[in-house]
Amino acid sequence: MSIVIERVETATPALAEFLVAHHAELEHTAPAESRHALVFERLLAPGVRLFAGSIDGRPAATGALATVEDGHEELKSMRTDPALRGRGLGKSMLAFLLADAQERGIRRLSLETGSDDFFIPARAMYAAAGFRESGPFGRYLPDPYSAFMTLELPVVSVTPDAHTR
Repeated sequence: MSIVIERVETATPALAEFLVAHHAELEHTAPAESRHALVFERLLAPGVRLFAGSIDGRPAATGALATVEDGHEELKSMRTDPALRGRGLGKSMLAFLLADAQERGIRRLSLETGSDDFFIPARAMYAAAGFRESGPFGRYLPDPYSAFMTLELPVVSVTPDAHTR
């Protein structure tokens, strides 16, 4: 199974449906005020880089990077199709997003995810990639339904002919 990951700059019905399902899946994990997933329109806003991974032309995974401040971005909207979980698609998307951020000179990535048991596999994946528990960042406040993690990215030299995603 091969995933193709591309940047999304315009809405498609299939991707919109995929992200609506993401929000529906999170409803049982926390009260509405403690769920911080962005709606599709906000994922297409300036300052956010949305990516979708597809298999045979169908959405299979998503992930986004949103500006927090200069050199610091937030990992947003990580989701893998429930029927395809456990096959490494989330890890592939995370590796892609880390490379994208690093190539653009981002020095720190942070994330907010749920503290509910539903999120144990996600938190384990982030920890395996080097993310460590941290406190709230950006506009977040402490919340018992949230887990915050951060990763300092190594500095890479960018050459003039470096590939831009």
